[in-house]
Amino acid sequence: MAKRYWLMKSEPGVYSIDDLERDSSTLWDGVRNYKARNNMRSMKVGDEVLYYHSNANPPGVVGIARVCREAYPDPTQFDSRSKYFDGKSTRADPRWWLVDIEFVARLPRLVSLEDVKSDPALADMELVRYGRLSVQAVTREEFARVKRMGGA
Repeated sequence: MAKRYWLMKSEPGVYSIDDLERDSSTLWDGVRNYKARNNMRSMKVGDEVLYYHSNANPPGVVGIARVCREAYPDPTQFDSRSKYFDGKSTRADPRWWLVDIEFVARLPRLVSLEDVKSDPALADMELVRYGRLSVQAVTREEFARVKRMGGA
């Protein structure tokens, strides 16, 4: 199966590109949107990710990551002390899944949401059409263009 490309959003105050670089890899927990969950269930080791800072000024793509572990049940859904607890999810039939990603590179330049929206070649990007989705599919062409815009 061919490599696929994604965009994953995190607030820099929650888990930034600096955190990912420091830790070298992390699990992507707490996703509670079915489309985003399904996207993660489709991810394969080696897929590449645009790392996006949301709730930032300005928001935008700040780096590149790679999927290093395929989807498995998100343990926070079973932890009653977690804000991501889901009492309807069971270990036999988990609702929520996550992947692990690893740091690849920081982009030399931020590619802001405004930059993406103003580029006609990116008009069909899910980031433009479905802005709030935290885990999005990206085409190979979109990935390459955003990476170039960021100076990589």
